[in-house]
Amino acid sequence: MLEQQYKTRQDARREHDFRYDIKNSLNTRERRRGAVAEVYEWVESCVIAVGVILLIFAFAARTATVSGPSMLPTLRDGDRLLLVQAGYHDPQYGDVVVIDRSQKGEPPIIKRVIGRAGDEIDIDFETGQVRRNGQTLDEPYLNEPTLTRRDVEFPVTVPEGSVFVMGDNRNHSADSRTREIGMIDLRRVMGKAVYRFLPAGRAGEID
Repeated sequence: MLEQQYKTRQDARREHDFRYDIKNSLNTRERRRGAVAEVYEWVESCVIAVGVILLIFAFAARTATVSGPSMLPTLRDGDRLLLVQAGYHDPQYGDVVVIDRSQKGEPPIIKRVIGRAGDEIDIDFETGQVRRNGQTLDEPYLNEPTLTRRDVEFPVTVPEGSVFVMGDNRNHSADSRTREIGMIDLRRVMGKAVYRFLPAGRAGEID
């Protein structure tokens, strides 16, 4: 009788172990499936995020790198900027814009909008003052007064579909004061610079 009880207990234990092994195996498979699903969801999220970023940069925004000192002190050589493109068709006074010059085989330039269509721009190169429609401009962003004369005679009137631009580092900037650059066709404005993201220590909005 004791032998029979022992065999019964042994059989019960084997059945318990067998069921435990099955349950443990199923749980392991579930955990593996859960881990695979989690990795898949993470990869899918990354792919979607990259796709959204690419769409944004293709249609709404792009980046640009400042080259040269013409926008000091606002921007420095090597600064990396974020430009807004989508819906930007009407530059406003003071906007910092990037201008396409590929039609002349030249790299883009970055300048500030000073005059819009119909404006009369005049510069007193003795005092360094810039006037728009007879009003002297308040230009706190300047590196120094506008004392350097180029080959454009002033006053000038900005034609339709164009803007008049200058660099903030007025005496070291080639801009609408030169015939080579002149008035900027709005179709050549690539976008408005709104944010500097590099170098990180100087990151921030652009005024």
